[in-house]
Amino acid sequence: MIRVPAPSKLNLFLHITGRRENGYHELQSIFQLIDLCDWLEFELRTDQEIHIEGLNSVDLSQNLIYKATQILKPYAQTATGLSIRLEKNIPMGAGLGGGSSDAATTLIVVNQLWQCGLNTEQLADLGVQLGADVPIFVHGRNAWAEGIGEHLTFIDLDQKQYIVLKPDCFISTQLLFSQKTLTRNTKSSKFCAYQLKPSDFGNNFEPLARSLYPEVDEAMQYLDQFGVAKLTGTGACVFAEVTSDMNIDDVLANAPCKAYLVNSLNESPIRHFHVT
Repeated sequence: MIRVPAPSKLNLFLHITGRRENGYHELQSIFQLIDLCDWLEFELRTDQEIHIEGLNSVDLSQNLIYKATQILKPYAQTATGLSIRLEKNIPMGAGLGGGSSDAATTLIVVNQLWQCGLNTEQLADLGVQLGADVPIFVHGRNAWAEGIGEHLTFIDLDQKQYIVLKPDCFISTQLLFSQKTLTRNTKSSKFCAYQLKPSDFGNNFEPLARSLYPEVDEAMQYLDQFGVAKLTGTGACVFAEVTSDMNIDDVLANAPCKAYLVNSLNESPIRHFHVT
């Protein structure tokens, strides 16, 4: 039995800078890995079955863990039966990348269990088929992201703590993208500009999420009392950096919804994973 973590992420900002002819949106963002993790357990089976526990609410055809195993099957050099158990701690539909991270952890571990022989770049390229966020978790490093999120420039970020709130709603990414008032032409920028003045960098989805989902607005108003509240991804989670004058226990205890205290990560805990 192999037990490994799948960390989540925050988008420190998210700008839409254009739109491709195929309908995909060009974006810029910073991915910050955090220590709120799902856990996955892997065990080889003697048959050819893929058995997954812990995510019964998701149909197998939509399950990113299962889809990750199917992408690797053509490369397998050994038995392809697996029992996978998921311990879900990252809230779903939250903008924290939990599903993408679970898929990336599966790619990394199963690549070794099945002796597929793929390197990190090859796994990341396969991961794009599962979702634009999957490569960041395969590489396991903080990054400045462009394109649809797949063009990554790895960066060093300061160690920080964040309070993350999960409003009691499930945001439809499709609904947000369909809104006519969504800003889709933010001017492209550079990481050095972010370093100079991060307050100039926001999230184009934030005003829409706040207007369409009152729970998000309530969470942001609450966090704004103590710091600068931001939306991660398309939500629903909002977060604020912990400051020296913040009473963390009080902020967590009085939050209007589920609240987490998380630490930033310099790299994923499974970046250097090896089956022993």
